[in-house]
Amino acid sequence: MKILPVAFLAAGCTLLSAATSPTTSAPVQVVVTDLPSTKATVKLYFYNVKENFLKRGNYTLLKYVKPGGSKQITLPIDLPNGEWAVALTQDLNDNDLVDKNFMGIPTEPYAFSNNVRPKLAPPEFDECKFVVNGAAQVVTISMRK
Repeated sequence: MKILPVAFLAAGCTLLSAATSPTTSAPVQVVVTDLPSTKATVKLYFYNVKENFLKRGNYTLLKYVKPGGSKQITLPIDLPNGEWAVALTQDLNDNDLVDKNFMGIPTEPYAFSNNVRPKLAPPEFDECKFVVNGAAQVVTISMRK
């Protein structure tokens, strides 16, 4: 007889914690403006690990978006709570690479969250990060020309 009340208590605690636990993700709309091409694919690289930022293949999430004739795209996405940064490129020649010059500087359009515009070196995660905390938000990025 004592087992039955304990089972109900455990089930009640589980339901209560599920009902009161904080949201673990949030809807984010990433809006990219000023696209140089209305046809070329835009690649959005999402990072939530500071040490992985801009390291080849170490992104957390990668999304491809076709502009469909528009100079602006909107990507709705649910992201887990935490710090995030986005790097994006537009593949003008459709070779699935970020083309660079002899100094390693991209020759195709690129941009970063917070509209960071690096001058002599790639930006740091902390410069580009934004915080997802359960509330819906819009992240607007202007594509570098």
